[in-house]
Amino acid sequence: MQLNDYIVLSDNNIMDIMRKIDKNARGVVFVCDDDRRLLGSITDGDIRRFIIHSGKLDARAKQIMKTDPIFVPEKEIESARRIMRIRQISSIPILDKDHRVIDIHFLDERSIVVKKKIDCPVVIMAGGMGTRLQPYTSVLPKPLIPIGDKTITEHIIERFQNAGCRHFDMIVNYKKHFIKSYFRDLENSPDIIFHEEDEFLGTAGGLRLLMGRYKESFFMTNCDILIEADYSEIMEYHRKRGNIATIVCAVKNMKLPYGVIKTRDNGQVDSIQEKPDITLVVNTGFYVLTPDFLDEIPEDKFVHITEVLQTCINKGLKVGMYPVSEDNWMDMGQMDELQKMTEKLGELG
Repeated sequence: MQLNDYIVLSDNNIMDIMRKIDKNARGVVFVCDDDRRLLGSITDGDIRRFIIHSGKLDARAKQIMKTDPIFVPEKEIESARRIMRIRQISSIPILDKDHRVIDIHFLDERSIVVKKKIDCPVVIMAGGMGTRLQPYTSVLPKPLIPIGDKTITEHIIERFQNAGCRHFDMIVNYKKHFIKSYFRDLENSPDIIFHEEDEFLGTAGGLRLLMGRYKESFFMTNCDILIEADYSEIMEYHRKRGNIATIVCAVKNMKLPYGVIKTRDNGQVDSIQEKPDITLVVNTGFYVLTPDFLDEIPEDKFVHITEVLQTCINKGLKVGMYPVSEDNWMDMGQMDELQKMTEKLGELG
């Protein structure tokens, strides 16, 4: 462990903080001054709540941090594990007499509380032609494209099964017989019911095939993305907010490949910023939906889910967002992203 992987400065922005949290894979950083004196702590949950409540993506660590972090003085270091258990935390900084962070102690993995299991239906949208992945999809349907030693859809299903989900509905169309045959012949095949579109209905139209099927909120995911997150926490957030739909979003940093000009009212140039970084909240293609959402989908019509979501918003229905870091979203919808996903899953084992 490199101590610096857990330390941020008070002026570090959200993207800096999220990169540190992604890198250390412990879900926490500690905010310090230039002399590494402890000022506060920030968890991935703190960032998520801040973005949800404020919508601000240009905030600094000092605006997000908890200013009363739990710590242990160096002379009482032997009490660190006991304090973590009592306070139900998985990490704690060790401070010297000048309040500087000199070490961080962690509970071992067996001592950390296991994530809550859920058993919610999951819909996988697998009917598209995958034109952005040609020529692969001229031979194989997108849901069966291999990522390592499994298809992308098996990776998706495995993550939901690990969260406790047991039943899957899959909307199919393009090369649907390939998909159905593959899963029916698979050893230890998951519990999947296939629903066939008669024509291409977009990213939402096929959901009408599930009308009357659910009495509770369910997950919906595109068949080309993976989200590394606590699915039970996403579902709990959706239910507590009373949303008709919750969009799982990624906080994505992009470098604009152009110089950006700002002007005054008289047309004179005020400033020039060369290739600036832009932070955006983007749709990942992963949702939690209520059965009532299906009522908003027009019957037998090609429609994308973004159009249905906008209809809900226009009607005053509650559509929420749940942010995750860019590193926790993998998308194989394009050729270059397919290679990145393969490499990332190889690193995760």
